[in-house]
Amino acid sequence: MAGHSKWANIKHRKGAQDKKRNKLFTKLGREITVAAKEGGADPEMNPRLRLAIQNAKGSNMPKDTIERAIKKTQGNDDITFEELTYEGYSKGGIAIYVECSTDNTRRTVQNVKSYFAKLEGSLAKNGSLEFLFDRKGVFTFEISEEWDKEDLELELIDAGADEIEFEDNLVQVLSAMEDFGTVNKKLEELNIEVSSANLQRIPHTTKEVDNDTFDLVMKLIDRLEDDDDVQQVFHDLEMTEDQAERHFLE
Repeated sequence: MAGHSKWANIKHRKGAQDKKRNKLFTKLGREITVAAKEGGADPEMNPRLRLAIQNAKGSNMPKDTIERAIKKTQGNDDITFEELTYEGYSKGGIAIYVECSTDNTRRTVQNVKSYFAKLEGSLAKNGSLEFLFDRKGVFTFEISEEWDKEDLELELIDAGADEIEFEDNLVQVLSAMEDFGTVNKKLEELNIEVSSANLQRIPHTTKEVDNDTFDLVMKLIDRLEDDDDVQQVFHDLEMTEDQAERHFLE
């Protein structure tokens, strides 16, 4: 799940993801398989695969699981995945953007439609929510005590970083979509192990809702994220600290 970045929510999400590690590994494994199928099994020659492996390692995915995901594509022309997006609104006018990767489009369409319908949401035409979000590179990692934060900021700004936020030793960096590659390369040069690096849809503005509406919106987001065909879910919901704690610590 991704909306406007709030440090409290980042940390709560991390805890929630730890509880859903098997589900997370399924999605990471699918991205590795799709990347290998699309650009070949050599990460040195395939930037998308290299990034997928990097994210998998950042989430502590076992090496043999990563290797199995790559080997799935070798000599198997029957494996095909289609990348789809869906856009819609939940209760309270919360915009939701869903990115999928599927080997069965009919199943995915039916599932996504049913989630929105059952939880008081509505699907919109593709492209109708684009104006609400910016595509941004988002990098999350931890640094050791030895790092000089000002020096690190200068290095990353030179590489194209737009925003850099620190919370103790946890760092989040945002860049324009066009600068994603150069920022990622700079982090590699600095020998910083990134826990996640991907393109996200960051909302221009966010909305707060009452607790009852919040619970219904989160049910829809959780239902979408639990679907193996759904890779990422973006929204413009602004969680209060109390709402985040209540939801993620349940």
